[in-house]
Amino acid sequence: MIRRTSLRVRLFAVIISPLVLMAVLLGFWRFSEAQKTAEDLFDRSLLSAALAISRDVAVSGGDALSRSTRDLIRDASGGEVFYHATGPDGLYVTGYAYPPAVATSGDNTAPAPQFAQSVYRGENVRVLRVTERVTIEGLSGNSVVTVWQRLSDRQQFARELAIRAVALIGALLATLAFVVWFGVALGLRPLLDLQEAIELRSPHDLSQIKRPVPVEVQGILNRLNRLFGQVEHSIHAHQTFISDAAHQLRNPAAAVQSMAESLGDAVDETDRQERISDLITAARGSARIAEQLLSLDRLRQTDIAQGFDDIELTAFIRDICADIGPSVLSKGVDFGLTAPLKEQGEEIHIRGDRLFLSETVKNLIDNALRHGGNALSAIHVTVGIRDGLATVTVADDGKGLRPDQANRAFSRFSELEPSSGSGLGLAIAESVATQHAGRLDIDDVASGASLTLSLPIAGS
Repeated sequence: MIRRTSLRVRLFAVIISPLVLMAVLLGFWRFSEAQKTAEDLFDRSLLSAALAISRDVAVSGGDALSRSTRDLIRDASGGEVFYHATGPDGLYVTGYAYPPAVATSGDNTAPAPQFAQSVYRGENVRVLRVTERVTIEGLSGNSVVTVWQRLSDRQQFARELAIRAVALIGALLATLAFVVWFGVALGLRPLLDLQEAIELRSPHDLSQIKRPVPVEVQGILNRLNRLFGQVEHSIHAHQTFISDAAHQLRNPAAAVQSMAESLGDAVDETDRQERISDLITAARGSARIAEQLLSLDRLRQTDIAQGFDDIELTAFIRDICADIGPSVLSKGVDFGLTAPLKEQGEEIHIRGDRLFLSETVKNLIDNALRHGGNALSAIHVTVGIRDGLATVTVADDGKGLRPDQANRAFSRFSELEPSSGSGLGLAIAESVATQHAGRLDIDDVASGASLTLSLPIAGS
């Protein structure tokens, strides 16, 4: 069983997924930037603390830091700051007795602040050393102020910044997801309305759906309306076909039944044999009509192009004429074939369904026999190429058939004059030509009738 995801969920996932990915990447970037920001802020606060301590030591003459200086350091640093100061003679002045050990460049007179990482009482710390020249109680020299701060304080500050940023991003993402979820539902509302309109229809209502829909859905609605129209046309054609078929089969079936019942009334064996012969003829005619009806229905409902074979047209028509020729000649009608000679290499290849093409050519010949009238004396089949198409022409010298009679001649169950035929032969031939991307034409000739089946040449 195939599980289908709703369009709303799919659209929601398509829209939200890249936003979630972007939010995650933005969160990582913001955390990294928060760490850098924290390091920069804390380094600046250490520098401020070191300078304040250095000034206070110089002003107080080496005494302990003033309360205002201690308050300033605590407020500006964002965490506990440790310090150690030495006077011009290198002696301890104030602060913590033992500063963390740091690697030095060997130049303790360097005026530039020197930052370093170290460990103080088992904790990682950030250390700053500032060297300034001061005068205390008449003694001048370099005073070294060392300040340091726990890295955990910095990391905590960075986490707080990142959490605030992530919370803001999460809130925005949640709000956006809420808006998208209900916005997609609102956008899909016309589709749901269209679904309701279709569900309210009965199986017999195939009229066009007239409902306003978004531009993106208009193509689907137009195609659906066209499909409804095609289905309605197909149903109507099928019902008409069944009605016509029932009408055409009723008379032959009644004739067969009547002839079968009359066998018991035969006055002698000769009369009985005549009635049996008539019964067999009627049965064959009925079977012929049934076969033609099935062929016509198959042409209407299926795509015969799927079973096309490569056919060498000359040999194919020659075999058909050899098969049907004796039957034509037995009726006192001359029968001939003109086709390119295989020995001259003039082969004509087409792609088609052998059964239906054979039935079509036989129908054309049978049509000439049935409708040629008393004047019919010859039927001639010609194979050739005309206007880039392979052609099969069946011509006779009978009553004649004009091009302006094509619509009626090619219609199902239609006959120009009463005959023993069913009125399906040319309709089937025309349908087969259409299925083969060809056509069936009534040629304009001076006398008799000439019908040409034109088919595309293979590979052209």
